[in-house]
Amino acid sequence: MDFYNDRVETREFREGNFVFSGKQREINMENSLNNKVVLVTGGTGSFGKKFIEIVLSKFRPRKLIIFSRDEMKQYEMQKCFNDPCMRYFIGNVRDSNRLHRAFSGVDYVVHASALKIVPSAEYNPFEVVKTNVFGAANIIDAAIDNGVKKVIALSTDKAANPVNLYGATKLCAEKLFIAGNNYSPKGKKFSVVRYGNVFGSRGSVVPFFKECRQKGQIPITDERMTRFWMTLEEAVSFVLRSLLEMAGGEIFVPKIPSMRIVDLARAVAPECEQIVTGIRPGEKLHETLVSPDDGIHTYEFDDKFVIYPHVVERDFERRDGKPLNTGFAGYRSDNNKHWLEVEDLAKMVEDKEKDDASYFLREAVCGRQRHPVCS
Repeated sequence: MDFYNDRVETREFREGNFVFSGKQREINMENSLNNKVVLVTGGTGSFGKKFIEIVLSKFRPRKLIIFSRDEMKQYEMQKCFNDPCMRYFIGNVRDSNRLHRAFSGVDYVVHASALKIVPSAEYNPFEVVKTNVFGAANIIDAAIDNGVKKVIALSTDKAANPVNLYGATKLCAEKLFIAGNNYSPKGKKFSVVRYGNVFGSRGSVVPFFKECRQKGQIPITDERMTRFWMTLEEAVSFVLRSLLEMAGGEIFVPKIPSMRIVDLARAVAPECEQIVTGIRPGEKLHETLVSPDDGIHTYEFDDKFVIYPHVVERDFERRDGKPLNTGFAGYRSDNNKHWLEVEDLAKMVEDKEKDDASYFLREAVCGRQRHPVCS
């Protein structure tokens, strides 16, 4: 999806990449981040790297700050992303004092830091709460105290009707960010983007399937399982657009396609046998992005849903949207209107492998010269 140009166009499935079928009012992003100070928590992850790449290619921020706790990942990232505007801050969202110092002079914060592996969260619940819940509260306090204009937090479909600890902590974090608007003086704004599985991100099931391919068998937890699916580029694009649109208090949910886990396995390893292993603890058969209970507060637009807060008093722009109200059945991965088939998924896997090969080649020479987007 491309959200950068101010135009209306028709979107449809083509060449294995999902684009929404329908008219979409796009927003001119030109100059929106120019001369701004932008900080990304968890910026050395898959989303953070793609976010930096896209922002540097389309905007000229005054500072672009990576805030994360892994010095080695920052060191490796600096080899490629060494634009003069780049800054690398070591820190942890659990450390409120460090956040207060890091947020000084920042205009926009994109909060991507989280502990997100479901089985690990079930086994280490206290640690996940410290990062995902207390860390969110620290982000809000530091942003308010430093006069940050906008904070947009990344959430997950697992936060809608959660059945595992990770989803519960992200639901709690969503509630904190929305309520943060009531604490912030002078119009400082907090909003959330909630989306599904991201193809190509760290922790994606695709690399696991590729490893299993060598053994001739692909483990499938349940043949009926479905998931929402989007690319990293689509995720970053939607976050950037939501950052510009937000009035404070919204949860933005993109309309994205679903896929069947068995189809993904066929796309990655068509020659392999599929072995059903059973659903893991904390795992859902289908995922939900907007629950029926959220319908009363939700408006549907051509390209997204927006869940408006009932605890924040603001004037929201809703004229192009349709209220869902109480008859809404929910936006789930199994009742989606748009699906990726085996051929679509196979094309995405092929394109990702080409992109990875190109990235590793760039990474090999980045220590000796600037990354193309940093020139």
